[in-house]
Amino acid sequence: MDFTSVKNSENFGEEVCFSEDPTLSEIVCEVTGSKLELSHDLKPSRDEEFYEKAKKYWSKIPATVDGILGGFSEVSPRDIQSSAQLLNQIFRLNPRPGHCRALDCGAGIGRVTKHLLMRFFDKVDLVEQNPQFADQIPRYIGKTEKLGEIYTEGLQDFTPQEGRYDVIWTQWVLGHLTDDDLVEFWRRCIRGLARHGVIVMKENTSSSDAVEVDMEDSSVTRPLRLIRVLLREAGLRELRLLKQQNMPKGLFPIYMIVMRPNRH
Repeated sequence: MDFTSVKNSENFGEEVCFSEDPTLSEIVCEVTGSKLELSHDLKPSRDEEFYEKAKKYWSKIPATVDGILGGFSEVSPRDIQSSAQLLNQIFRLNPRPGHCRALDCGAGIGRVTKHLLMRFFDKVDLVEQNPQFADQIPRYIGKTEKLGEIYTEGLQDFTPQEGRYDVIWTQWVLGHLTDDDLVEFWRRCIRGLARHGVIVMKENTSSSDAVEVDMEDSSVTRPLRLIRVLLREAGLRELRLLKQQNMPKGLFPIYMIVMRPNRH
C-alpha cells in the first residue's frame, strides 16, 4: 500500500521537508499514550497466501517509477530531497556511520539507490523480489561502479551479510511483512550492520490506532505506535523520529525513523 487514490501535484521547493525536532516529543507522547488496536490477521510468523498475493499484484505493475509509486511519480523529488536531508543529519551523529556500503530494501527499479544512496555511499546493494523490477535496475541506474549486488528475494527470507552495511534503508516496503516477520527481519538487519551503522525506515502510517489492510496489493499500513512497539521487540532504539512534510494532500502520514541496536 503506497498511497491513497487522491492525486494532487505540488511545487517542490528547497525548504526543509520534515519536522526537524529529533525527538518529536508531542507525537511520541501521543502515540505512546493512545489505545492501540492490535487485533488483525497478521500475527502468524509466516502467511504464504499473504506473500503470494503481493507477488501476483506487483508482477502486473510496470517497471517504471510511476508504476512503483502507484501513479504518484510527482512525489519523487520531494521524497528524495527529504531523505537526503535526513542522511546529512545521520552523518552528523556521534558516532556516525561510514560511507562505504548501503543496502536498499524493496528497491523496485532502483529509484532510491540512483537518486539518493549513490550520492552518499561508495557501493549500494539492492534487495527486490520482483524479477521484472530487479532486471530493470542496471538499465535504470546506468553504468556505475557504485552498483553492488542485486538480491532477488523477499525481505521475509533475506539475510544481510554480517557486518556489511553502514546504512540499511527500507522504504514503502515493510507493510508487505507480517508483524513477526518484520521483527525477525530487523533482527537480521542488526547483524548486518557495520560498526556505527544504522537502519532507516521510511513508511506510511495509519491515521488511527488501527492497522489498515489493503487487500489489493496484500499489505498493511501500521499505526506509528505499533511500529515503535515492534522495533523495540526487535532490539532497536530510535535515534530520530521525523515526519515527512509538504507532500500532496490525501496521502498517508509518512514517518522516517533512524534506528540502532540497543547494545550500541
